[in-house]
Amino acid sequence: MNYSVFVDTALQLPAPDVEALIVGRMIAAIPRTFIDPGRSLALYPADIAIKLLPHEQHYRSIFLPTAKSSLAQLKSDKVTIKAWGKCELCQVLNEAESLKYLSQLTIWTRELLEETLVQRPYIFLAYFRVYLLPQPFEIPVQSSGNFVSLPKSLNVTDSSPVLSESIFAKRRQKLEKLEPPEHPELEDLQSALVHLSTTNPKAKQLDAEIKMFLGWSSDKPVKPIQPHLAWINTIAALGNRTTELNTSISNYQAGTDFENVVRDSLEFLGFTIDYAHRGGAGGLDLFCSKPYPLVGECKAGRRIPNDTAVQLLNLGTLRLRDPALLRRVTKLIIGPGEPTSQLKDAAQLHGMAIMNPETLEKLVKLQSNYPNSVDLFKLKEYLKPGQSDDEVAKYIEQVEQEIKVRSHVISILKTYQENTGSEQASVDALSGAYSMSNPPKQLSREELHEILIELSSPLTGFLGRIKEDDWRRDRFYFLRDLRLDD
Repeated sequence: MNYSVFVDTALQLPAPDVEALIVGRMIAAIPRTFIDPGRSLALYPADIAIKLLPHEQHYRSIFLPTAKSSLAQLKSDKVTIKAWGKCELCQVLNEAESLKYLSQLTIWTRELLEETLVQRPYIFLAYFRVYLLPQPFEIPVQSSGNFVSLPKSLNVTDSSPVLSESIFAKRRQKLEKLEPPEHPELEDLQSALVHLSTTNPKAKQLDAEIKMFLGWSSDKPVKPIQPHLAWINTIAALGNRTTELNTSISNYQAGTDFENVVRDSLEFLGFTIDYAHRGGAGGLDLFCSKPYPLVGECKAGRRIPNDTAVQLLNLGTLRLRDPALLRRVTKLIIGPGEPTSQLKDAAQLHGMAIMNPETLEKLVKLQSNYPNSVDLFKLKEYLKPGQSDDEVAKYIEQVEQEIKVRSHVISILKTYQENTGSEQASVDALSGAYSMSNPPKQLSREELHEILIELSSPLTGFLGRIKEDDWRRDRFYFLRDLRLDD
C-alpha cells in the first residue's frame, strides 16, 4: 500500500461520465468549477447535464448504450459511490477548434462540447487518476451543488487503480496534446461487442483484449468461460459417490458415470481411448493406445475394493491377450479413499499406480486452464506403483511453477517496454530486469532466451521476436499476457 488519504467530499458528475472513468474508457471529466490538482474526491454519479440537449446528443454513438444503461440504474433516493479520483491536472479550454479531438478522445459529442462553451466562457477539463473502492457505499441523493459532503470521511488507498501508472501517463499525454486516436476502428468494434459480450464468451474475451490494446484497461485478459467443460468439476464428486449419498442412483449407474468421466478426462489430457475395450461386467474399464499403452480400472464409492489390483491384472490379461504388452503398459487404478495395506502391496507388486478422483480432477483442471501444459510422458514418470497422489501433486506443482516463470518473463518485458518507451527489448536488458525483479526462479541468460523463444512461437503468441544472426542480439516485444489461474 503506497498511498492513502482521507476523502470527505464527492464531486457530482453525470452518471455516464463516472461510468466511463470507472471502466477506464476516459481519464477526464468536465466539472463546473476548477479542481485543484492533487485534490482527492469521491465520484458521485448524478443525472446532470447540459439541459438544452437531449441525452442522445450528449454522448458519441459508440458509448450511447452504456450511457443509457448507467442513467437507468440511478435510484431516486440513494446514490452508489464505487470509486474515488485524484485530480492530476485541470485545464481551461476555450478554443472551439480543440473540441473536435477532445470529442474523439472522450465519450462526449462535439455538439455537447460546443453547447457547453455557449453556456460557459470556458471548459474545465480535469484529469483524474481513478481508484476503485474496496466496497461501494450508498448516500442519500443531493440534487444540487458541484460537491457533496460525505456522511463520514473515507480512508482510501491507491491499491486498486483503474489504469496502471504507465497507461495513464500515455493517455494523459495524448489528451493534453489533443492528438487524434490511433485506432478509431477498434473503438467502434469494442462498442459493438459491449452487449454481445454479456452472453458470448468469445466476444467477452475479444472485448477485454481490445480494451487492453486501446489502453482502456490494465486488467489481464479474462479467461473465456467454457460451459462445455463444466463436467471437469464433477470428477471428484462422481468418484466419491455411493448409493448412501444419493439414493436415486444405483451402484451400477454410479460406477458407469465415473467410468465415463474418467475416459473423458484421460482423452482431454491427450490419451487416445480404445473404445473396443468397454467397461461393465467383465470388461476392462480403460485401455489407452497412445501416446503409450495404459490400462485402468475405475472404482466409485467410499473406498477401492481390495481385489481391484488382481481384477485389473486378470482383465488385462484376458482382454489384451498379450502378456508381454501387459507387463510394459502403464497400469492405473482410480478410486476414492485411502487404499488398504493389502491393495497397496498388490499394486506395488504388479506395478500399478493408484490415484484418487481429486487428483485426476486437478490434472484435468490444469490442462483446461493452461492447454497442452500436461506432458503425458513426464506424467508417466510420476505414476509410481502404489499410492501415487503425492507424486502427481509434485508434477502439478512443477508445471504450475514453470507457468509462473513464463508469466513473470512476459510481465517483465511488458513493464520494461512501458517504463522505457522502447518498442523491443534485448536479451541482455531483459536478463538484468528479470534478475532484479524477485523472480519465482533464477534463470541464466541462455535459459531466459530459450523461454523467450518458446513464448514467441506462433503456436503460443505471447511475445514477438526480431531475430538476429547472433542470438544474444535477438529482440522481443510484448503481445499478450499469460494470466495465472487464481
